[in-house]
Amino acid sequence: MAYLLGATIPDNKIIIIALQKVPGIGLHKSKSICNSVGLTFNIQTFELEEKQKHLLIQFIEKSDILLRSDLIRSVSDSRKRLVTLRIFRGIRSKQGFPVRGQRTHTNGKTAKKLK
Repeated sequence: MAYLLGATIPDNKIIIIALQKVPGIGLHKSKSICNSVGLTFNIQTFELEEKQKHLLIQFIEKSDILLRSDLIRSVSDSRKRLVTLRIFRGIRSKQGFPVRGQRTHTNGKTAKKLK
């Protein structure tokens, strides 16, 4: 197991799948990072050399990708903004109800109970 940007990366997975273990990096970002650094998609994590790992970390740190605490802070700030502006999504989110138009006849009761 390797540690990359504060996340545990499994050794037996290909690099585009292993990069998705870092919060804030999905499949699309993972593929674009590998293309930019010059890695093939089917290379295993344990096959990476130290130089390649270093290039990978440098590229991710230089890019404007929100990772870990920055990502969490961004999501909570946007939620707080919706609540303070008294937007419907903010009110529903504050009450613990479904926000995106889901059924509330049955699911809303569970959401309210969990609140």
